[in-house]
Amino acid sequence: MADSSSAGGSPVRADWPELPFEAWKDTCATLHRWIQIVGKIRLTRTPWMNHSWHVPLYATARGLTTSPIPYGARSFQIDFDFIDHRLLILANDGASRAIALQPRTVADFYQDVFSNLRQLGFEITIHKSPNEVSDPIPFDRDDVHASYDADAANRFWRTLVQADRVMKEFRVRFIGKCSPVHFFWGSFDLAVTRFSGRRAPEHPGGVPNCPDWVTREAYSHECSSCGFWPGAEAVPYPVFYSYSYPEPPGFGTAPIPAGSGRYDPALREFILPYDDVRRAPSPDALLLDFLQGSYEAAANQARWDRAELEWTGPPKPAGR
Repeated sequence: MADSSSAGGSPVRADWPELPFEAWKDTCATLHRWIQIVGKIRLTRTPWMNHSWHVPLYATARGLTTSPIPYGARSFQIDFDFIDHRLLILANDGASRAIALQPRTVADFYQDVFSNLRQLGFEITIHKSPNEVSDPIPFDRDDVHASYDADAANRFWRTLVQADRVMKEFRVRFIGKCSPVHFFWGSFDLAVTRFSGRRAPEHPGGVPNCPDWVTREAYSHECSSCGFWPGAEAVPYPVFYSYSYPEPPGFGTAPIPAGSGRYDPALREFILPYDDVRRAPSPDALLLDFLQGSYEAAANQARWDRAELEWTGPPKPAGR
């Protein structure tokens, strides 16, 4: 599937949609806070897992999901549906509620979500301030963020689906400790993280509106992390990124495949603009080159035991 309207006449694949940050930044800010509300519900009801792996959401064929959340002998999950633009609360006893995704304040969304949870018999309390944002207005008092562009939300989800698919292909090449591909609602990015197995020096912390102990536990071990981020005011365009903690000497100058991104010294990350991927003749190949090349920059410079950590056999078959 291609869209011949791309700049310069080269076709752009329509399954990698446009996602210009400036055009949807208000919706992005509102959606960020809505997703944090839902993510915090999962957080408060789920047993702690190392590196906060009990916190993220996951891409689905229609949006994002918490996966099942325990509540005594019951369980429930909350799904964002970016096709029919609904928030679905689904209990394992068959009860459900649906909330329309439409322009509304964060405060109104917050009240609606918790009213529907109570109707289903789920009494839940969360910390009401958003994390990792510069203006942490408590959810129940946030009348500032109230945008919802349904088309933009759909394109954002479609982007996540493509990134999720390729990042899962990248993930299977590693047999050491590795996270799932998951969506962190605090930093608002889809990420997958590989670990060398060695302890890391204590992280300095300092993430806005996030407890330092959370960051230090997340980075307790040496890692190489990559993902997709839709952008923000400081970097106003969507990017794929890759970084290492701790950053080894020579990481930023290590070679990666030509045309597959660059090291940004301010961010201390390799980045590859999303538009470069969607305009590439083979988006999957370019993105895999970036993910693999930036990982090798980290692993080689830090002297990871790659022979023990990587799959070197033939491609693993799908299915049986």
